[in-house]
Amino acid sequence: MQSIRTDRVLFYTVVVMVCFGLVMVASACSVTVELKEGAGKAWFFIAKQLGAAVLGFAVLMWVKRMDYRRFQDPVWAFAPLGLVVALLVAVYFLDVRRHRWLTLGSFQLQPSEFAKPALVIFLAWFVTQRLRAINDRHTLLPALLALGVLGGVVVAADLGTALVLVATAAIVFYVAGLERRLLAGALAGCALLGVIAICAKPYRVARIIGYLDPEFRLLDTIDPAGRIKSYIKTSMASRDPSYQARQSRIAVGSGGVLGVGLMEGKQKLLYLPEAHTDFIYAVIGEELGIWGCSLVLLGFFVVLWRGLRLFWLAGDDFGRYLALGITASLVVQALMNISVVLDIGPTKGIPLPLISYGGSSLLSSLISLGMLLSVSEQCG
Repeated sequence: MQSIRTDRVLFYTVVVMVCFGLVMVASACSVTVELKEGAGKAWFFIAKQLGAAVLGFAVLMWVKRMDYRRFQDPVWAFAPLGLVVALLVAVYFLDVRRHRWLTLGSFQLQPSEFAKPALVIFLAWFVTQRLRAINDRHTLLPALLALGVLGGVVVAADLGTALVLVATAAIVFYVAGLERRLLAGALAGCALLGVIAICAKPYRVARIIGYLDPEFRLLDTIDPAGRIKSYIKTSMASRDPSYQARQSRIAVGSGGVLGVGLMEGKQKLLYLPEAHTDFIYAVIGEELGIWGCSLVLLGFFVVLWRGLRLFWLAGDDFGRYLALGITASLVVQALMNISVVLDIGPTKGIPLPLISYGGSSLLSSLISLGMLLSVSEQCG
């Protein structure tokens, strides 16, 4: 096979998207953070995101220059996964309120974000080892055990990330040849666990009901005694579960085709919660309009196109499934975030890759893209 050099289209697309994300984070933080945190805090947030971008690109370049085949080793397959699980367990007890953040002074780390590249390496290694026996129960049980442990500790605090992990694993196993009945059974089990995880947290129940039945008409018919309402009222987030989605729609609708102008958005002024993180796509829609939103979609389309191209052109199975897993993880997460912002799906706490504020998310995404670029650079 002819040698594949560095994918410049993908690389420069990533650079542009990260730079664009920095601009939009600055816009979203410029007033909101000042009002919430005090004078001068906005520049602190922007500086942190810029620092994460610089560190992320340094790691991306380092990983990019590595031979991705070095990851095709049991140590790389299990050590990152085990480290992430250990950190998630530690965070569960250390962050007693949200079970998400490992905090050391002003430094915060969200271990669930690093579950994505760790899982992709594991999936690529595992599928490559067992490709010819993918439907054997001796193949599936160890894989389900590893995924179950990882998914279980992630879903306790971060249901959105858990959904990304499940979707990524399902895509990789399906493409690898897993029988549909086995895949359907596994997904049914995941769905059952997902329902249990939703019911365990009143704010999650509130979000689902707020999306499916915002006026509580069906709920009043099903539960005339009001037990479910009483349960979701125990969560502070349940006072108006559809508030975020409603404010997001207002922001996107206000932007029209051309937007109201960069830095000129109104919904980020304490109307739209999490404007610089989970709902930054709504800020883009308001300030830059349809063309700004379309450019973001185009960026993720390029990631999808170049990732699938590498899946077809890589010279070995490990490279193919590494490229597929990374592409699926990033694109699925982006589509989930955008669907929430556009009120196509219930609210979930999940950032827009490369764009949203969050050092852990940005670093995790750039590590994954470094591996994808390594497949491009090394395979031949």
